[in-house]
Amino acid sequence: RAARIGGAQDVFTQGPGAPPILAARFPVSSMANVDEYMRCKAELMKFIADKNCAPIMVRLAWHDSGNYDKRISEWPQRGGANGSIIFEPEINYGANAGLAKAVGYLQDIKPKYPGVTWADLIQMASACAIEVTGGPSIPMKYGRVSAKDGSACPEPKSRGTGDNAGLPDAMPPFGCGAADPATHLRNIFYRMGFDDEGIVALSGAHTLGRAFKERSGTVENGYGDASATKYTKSMCPVRHDGKPGVGMAGGKSWTPNWLTFDNSYFQYLKRGAESDLLWLPTDEALHKDPKFKPYFDKFAD
Repeated sequence: RAARIGGAQDVFTQGPGAPPILAARFPVSSMANVDEYMRCKAELMKFIADKNCAPIMVRLAWHDSGNYDKRISEWPQRGGANGSIIFEPEINYGANAGLAKAVGYLQDIKPKYPGVTWADLIQMASACAIEVTGGPSIPMKYGRVSAKDGSACPEPKSRGTGDNAGLPDAMPPFGCGAADPATHLRNIFYRMGFDDEGIVALSGAHTLGRAFKERSGTVENGYGDASATKYTKSMCPVRHDGKPGVGMAGGKSWTPNWLTFDNSYFQYLKRGAESDLLWLPTDEALHKDPKFKPYFDKFAD
């Protein structure tokens, strides 16, 4: 279990000797080595900034946790952020195409920090990715227990969906049987404990990153400059700090500055549709469904 946070300031449970900066930013379980977590975060921050790989780190953490099912009481059967995505067969599920690359990045880092669990490392990398791209420093809780092997991977159809262990489908037909995108989103995310506002907020992560023909298959844009849009070419200025670099060129993004964490995803109605930007049926549902739309408008302000 992750350490609890108490009061107005995070409480570090290892003891009173921890410096205040650690207590404020790194509440971890009493068994963890705080210095090790600090060093791990520092390396991740630099690696993600240098590699321009923030979006895939966010996607890895989301897909690791996105098989959570609140209806199941047993662990690890109920899924969630337990690191099971590093194992087969889960890493090979269709929805996880391309994520072996992110796992490979972390496999080079993990041996240096044996006290950091795989489950924590994946979520830490995602939080670092948000911060690196100009987003907030997230007050994380650490102490997650990691899955031991592939036996913790949920079956593809175990969450009442057609495949991919309960992750949402980008396009119809929807494996959960929903007739429309809004119902599909609710079928997927209510199972995890989200409400409508949470669904819209989480969808805003599409402000980062791109889709690729070789991964989700939802776009015709593949790897490299030859398949890139005007926003995903290798020389595009997409970083929040103005520095050059896109990581790997190609694909199709939801936003023009797809290595900048902001609310530009929610500016779609103000910006208007554009052929060089991606907008899926599940994105469209957020501003067409009458219960989702108030939150979409709220986050655009």
